[in-house]
Amino acid sequence: MTRLAGLILAWFALMAGLGPAAFAHEIRPAFLQIREVEPQVYDFLWKTPARGELRLALNIIQPAECTNISEPRSTMVAGAVIERWRAACAGGIVGKPIGIENLAQTLTDAIIRFEPIEGSPKTLRVKPDDPVAVLPDKQPWTEVAGTYFVIGVEHIIFGYDHLLFVLALVLLVRDPGRLFGAITAFTVAHSITLAATTFGWVKLASAPVEAVIALSIMFIALEIMRMKAGDSSLTARLPWVASFAFGLLHGFGFAGALREIGMPEDAAPLALLFFNLGVEGGQVAFIVSVLAVMFLWRRLAPATINTPRVSDIAWRAPVYVIGVTAAYWFIERTVGLLGY
Repeated sequence: MTRLAGLILAWFALMAGLGPAAFAHEIRPAFLQIREVEPQVYDFLWKTPARGELRLALNIIQPAECTNISEPRSTMVAGAVIERWRAACAGGIVGKPIGIENLAQTLTDAIIRFEPIEGSPKTLRVKPDDPVAVLPDKQPWTEVAGTYFVIGVEHIIFGYDHLLFVLALVLLVRDPGRLFGAITAFTVAHSITLAATTFGWVKLASAPVEAVIALSIMFIALEIMRMKAGDSSLTARLPWVASFAFGLLHGFGFAGALREIGMPEDAAPLALLFFNLGVEGGQVAFIVSVLAVMFLWRRLAPATINTPRVSDIAWRAPVYVIGVTAAYWFIERTVGLLGY
């Protein structure tokens, strides 16, 4: 049994070493802002995700009627490359196709934000399977809400660090009522810091926040091991306290992602609300899926498989992978923070 557990731990450690660098963060969408500065003249801002010096090879294909007035200027910011230029579009840009080159070869989406001189701004979501958008003359508020709801769902589903924390809470708190309380505390807490950061009331650098988020996952994994060993702790007795405290921290992470995506200034409360609802929708779906798997394992696993030894491995394996992966992320992010 000891040898088998060691092999399993080594396997998860190997997977943790290969995977986190690529998947620790959500797949961030690109962002195109088009601002009309005078009739038929537009300022373009094109923001593409980057990791280090590598950026996604995404380029804007302007309508044929558009001619650049200025050469594109590129700047590197944290996690993205920003290009700016001005173009004149004969007859205006509304109703004209805007393509995104190479989007179909990626897993990311793109958000287009159009701000005309007259009329309300428009926000569109462009997907890889249809990388061409046409700016509408009018747009209902439901499209903005739907766009940011989907972004919120995608953020939590592809934000593996946040999912690991939620998974750790599910493994730590087995009582449904106390689990509901812990998850509710986590939701309330991250909603507070998400709103506070989005509206500029509070601001923290993203790099140290991400490192401490990894540390919070390690902490919960250790608390699970302590609980299984029979030790008592405040986290085990009052899990909502830890989930609320760490939820405040994760809210800064959510806010950083939303800031990188870009948000319509005139519809910030609406976008924030539905982004948060999307995060909660993805989180609830994940928790239900985990609980369903646990329920089916207990009810349907054959007696030859569902033995004490196998059950012991079944709970240890996910705790090990959570702890090892979080430790890797913490080291990776701390090293990056120190500039090595």
